[in-house]
Amino acid sequence: MVKDHFTGEEIPKGTGHMYVKKDGTIYWFKNQKTEANFLKLKRSPGKTKWTNVYHKTKKIKLRSKGDQ
Repeated sequence: MVKDHFTGEEIPKGTGHMYVKKDGTIYWFKNQKTEANFLKLKRSPGKTKWTNVYHKTKKIKLRSKGDQ
């Protein structure tokens, strides 16, 4: 499976968005929220608190959906 370029989450087969730049770079996004944050708003995944990338850099334990 492919991973979301912004959050680092795996994208289920048959879902998500693929963005291809003019230079041939391919970005995969899980949904419109992650796509807009990366492309339009130019946010860094390491500084956005709800991404897996942020949790890995800050060494915060990732919560699974069942832990809530």
